[in-house]
Amino acid sequence: MTFPALLDACVLYPAYLCDTLLRLAEAEAYRPLWSADILDELRRNVVDAGVPADRVDRRINHMRRYFPDATVTGYEHLIDGMTNDPKDRHVLAAAVRTGAEVMVTFNLRDFPETTLKPYDIAAIHPDEFLLDQLDLYPGRTLEVLEQQAASYRREPTTVAALLPLLERTGLPQFAAEVRRHIR
Repeated sequence: MTFPALLDACVLYPAYLCDTLLRLAEAEAYRPLWSADILDELRRNVVDAGVPADRVDRRINHMRRYFPDATVTGYEHLIDGMTNDPKDRHVLAAAVRTGAEVMVTFNLRDFPETTLKPYDIAAIHPDEFLLDQLDLYPGRTLEVLEQQAASYRREPTTVAALLPLLERTGLPQFAAEVRRHIR
């Protein structure tokens, strides 16, 4: 079984980052996990950003269909016992419930180490997570990026054109390391 990683809504929000993460999961580099609360938060934020609700619902329904085992359930009773930032307690509770070793999030400050240590869970930035994937599976990761770029009808249609977009999303180290690999 592949390595389980809980994905916070904030890393599923940027479209290109979400696509990269889910394509790597589809390539069996890791197993993605999320909860209904995480998907609700994702939906709310993307709709609030101006994306039509039907497009957002289609995206989330695709995620559920392609990864039917990704949704964590039965974590709700754990939420009140979490001591991290109150707005993100549902994320930690879902990670605890599923036994995930990592949570991928931009919101590292909402998950202080003291709140994670009792559960042996680490909160990691998506830049670090993707660097780990590139280190563990360099060929697979580069192939995923090539397939991702080639699947778009409009730019970016190459990995070189995709990297600046990922970089702007908050992945400067990953983008730099991929550039080093493709040169």
